[in-house]
Amino acid sequence: MPDLNLFSWSIVVACSIMAGMTKTGLPGIGILIVPLMATALPTGTSTAVVLGILILADLFAITYHRRNAAWHHMLHLLPSATAGIVTGYFILGMVNEQQLRPIIGAIVLLMLGINYWRTKHQTDETKIPTAWWFAAGLGFIAGTTSMMANAAGPVMIIYLLAMRLPTTEFVGTAAWFFFVVNWLKVPFSAKLDLMTVETITLNLMMLPCIAIGACLGIFFLKRVPQKTFAVIVQILAALAAVKLLF
Repeated sequence: MPDLNLFSWSIVVACSIMAGMTKTGLPGIGILIVPLMATALPTGTSTAVVLGILILADLFAITYHRRNAAWHHMLHLLPSATAGIVTGYFILGMVNEQQLRPIIGAIVLLMLGINYWRTKHQTDETKIPTAWWFAAGLGFIAGTTSMMANAAGPVMIIYLLAMRLPTTEFVGTAAWFFFVVNWLKVPFSAKLDLMTVETITLNLMMLPCIAIGACLGIFFLKRVPQKTFAVIVQILAALAAVKLLF
């Protein structure tokens, strides 16, 4: 298990709770996990720990949404997402620890920018392309950014909004997509020596915290103003991402 100090332990616990919350009721909080974890752990280790935490949190999401996925959209996305994962794997194999930190910071800031553009400019009349190349392109970007930084959430939001899915199918499709994609990333992370017995042990130790977060997400779903909460979380994520750049 990684040798953690009190600060690192507190960050891992907090991120585990947030992972559970983001999967069941507060999706905006997910973007904060990646840069926050990278400030407390070595960057490669943080990527693997976040992946393991997200996989465990995904179990709660797919259990709740086991019948809500739009599988034809999954089939459109997964081939290009897999290609993106492979691309991200080769990029990760060419960079060192010092280079990876600013890359993750830049990816998080890019994803925040995409999400900001979406919320400011998308309306019911906004025309977003829905042709095959749109799914292929966003699937590839989602796979690459997910492999490198576990930060593909905003990309998937753009795609699923363009498909105009009902709320339950929207959430269910996203849950199953990330469950499959995160498992596809496991052998590549292990090959890069990012995911190890030590990181998996730490993930399993965090399972109670993830479960608590999942329950809190359900509890706060209808009690927290989503817009205000999302703004605060994205500001904090941006600050953490900027810290990774310097």
